[in-house]
Formats: sequence, structure tokens, C-alpha cells
Amino acid sequence: MLVFAGLGNPGAKYAENRHNVGFMAADAIARRHSFSPWSKKFQGLISEGTLGGEKIILIKPQTFMNLSGQSVGEALRFYKLDLSALTVFYDEIDLAEGKLRIKTGGGAGGHNGIRSIDGHVGNAYRRVRIGVGHPGVKEMVQHHVLGDFPKADRDWLDPLLDAIADNAAMIVKGDESGFMNKAALAVQGKAGVDPEKPAQKQSSPKQQSPKQQSHVRQARPQQAPAKLPETGPMAAMLKKLFGNKD
Repeated sequence: MLVFAGLGNPGAKYAENRHNVGFMAADAIARRHSFSPWSKKFQGLISEGTLGGEKIILIKPQTFMNLSGQSVGEALRFYKLDLSALTVFYDEIDLAEGKLRIKTGGGAGGHNGIRSIDGHVGNAYRRVRIGVGHPGVKEMVQHHVLGDFPKADRDWLDPLLDAIADNAAMIVKGDESGFMNKAALAVQGKAGVDPEKPAQKQSSPKQQSPKQQSHVRQARPQQAPAKLPETGPMAAMLKKLFGNKD
């Protein structure tokens, strides 16, 4: 038996928050694999099903994020499971939007739900970190994670949640790199510019490439040649200097 915990805050007020993407992942898995209806247990909501031949207990703690460890710890103790049986899905501001990474152990990284679980059961469990991006300044982090996903984010969020649900059995089988690859393919080209790849500037189709232009021509526009006078004193002087050439 394994326990998959999705983290979030209970109630309709928080349902679409970035901080609740762990709940969203748990819901997606339950729907896709026809798990049992959600029921109250272990200070949370649980749903049971099977993935990759293993019985899975999905749990969404209802203690609010900062006390997630109470609910998760109670479930692990009831089933007499060690930490290797636990996988936690949660939001990660230190990952770009749409990125997903899996690791076992490590620090809480400022995430209060993870800090609570670490305090109750230890930290040697698997974490599925779902990137929600960083607002840019520390003072805006709380507002960012407790804000709803904007409508435009559904372009990458929905495919990512689908990929998590479709390929959850890969986690059970220990194929973490394969699972991350499936998630990356699902959001490819949908989550904005990849921060790991520098943006490439594209020239206009009518514009010559730098190899075809000198640096002077690139720097200033090309001008038409000046038209020489055909009559008058200047024309007479030019004819004396260069003669008449047809």
C-alpha cells in the first residue's frame, strides 16, 4: 500500500489557488482511475484505488496547509507505513510555471505544508514539486500562492494535471525520470518561454542576415545615390572635369 498526499487548503475560497495544485493533482488521479468517492478520515479526505497493481490511498488534508503533517502522519501510523510509501504533491514557487520535478528528501524550501509533514514524520519521502512560478519579490509570495490561477494558465495547467493522472502508475513503479518526461512533453510550448533556454530573436523575412550586410549597413538605412545636376554652372564644371560620358 502507498499513500499519495495532495496538499492545499480546504474550502471553495481556496479551490483555484496556486497553493492548491496538490489537491488538483489528487483529484485528477482519482477521476482518471475511478477511485472511490472521497470520505472523511485522518483529519482529511481520502479516496482509495489501484495504480500499477498497488493499492493507493489518496489523501487531501483538511487541516489547512500549515498543519498538513497532522493528517498525513495519522494516515501513515494507522496503516503502519514507513516514509518510502509516501508521495506528496505540492506547489513549488522555485520552479517555473508548468515545470515538474521529483525528489526524495531535502528541506522544506519555505513551504509550510512540507515543513509540517517533515516535523511530524521526517523528510525521507518522495515529493512531486509542481512549478507555479515566483512573483519576483519575496513580499508578493503569499499573495501569489493564495491567488487563483489566471484563465490563461489553464493552457498549461490542464495538460499537466492530465499528464500527472495518466502517468501516475510510473511513480508507483519507480520510473521517476519517465514520469517527469511525460509531464514535460504535455506542457511543451504551452507554459511560455522556457527559462532554461535563451530567447532567440527572429529577423524579418525581408531583412538580410548579418553575414549579408556590413556593420555600417546594419546600423543605418541604405540611401538612394544622389542625382547629379544636368544643367547650370555645376553641370558645366562637372563636364569639364569628367568629360561627356554616355
